[in-house]
Amino acid sequence: MSPETARLLADAVLVAHVLVATFNALSLPLVWLGAWLGWAFVRNPWFRFLHVGLMGFVLLETLLGWMCPLTSWESQLRAAAGQGGGPGGGFIAHWFGRLLFFDCAAWKFVAVYGVFYALVLLSLWWVPVRRAR
Repeated sequence: MSPETARLLADAVLVAHVLVATFNALSLPLVWLGAWLGWAFVRNPWFRFLHVGLMGFVLLETLLGWMCPLTSWESQLRAAAGQGGGPGGGFIAHWFGRLLFFDCAAWKFVAVYGVFYALVLLSLWWVPVRRAR
């Protein structure tokens, strides 16, 4: 694989990572707002259970001290591109990387993700998914 191809793939993985993180962060307030405004899609089981699963995975990997697979994949591609092992790339990659990666004590991530995940699970009760017809 050429360094340019590796860099483009690393950028694509970073964009996908930002999209997943955005989905995780915004889905809960969207569910609450949608329930209040009567939006039917917030009760869609695929949407809701995908959110529960992704947030559960994020909490689990944080509890176990694992690195996110998307972060690992991006780092390997950046290394193959000759950019070192961390986020870097171009302008977009730089700012997406700054958005996703910041230094904080691990226990703080566990606490925030744990509270957030508890709210996600409680929202399944507060705003239940619709049953199949």
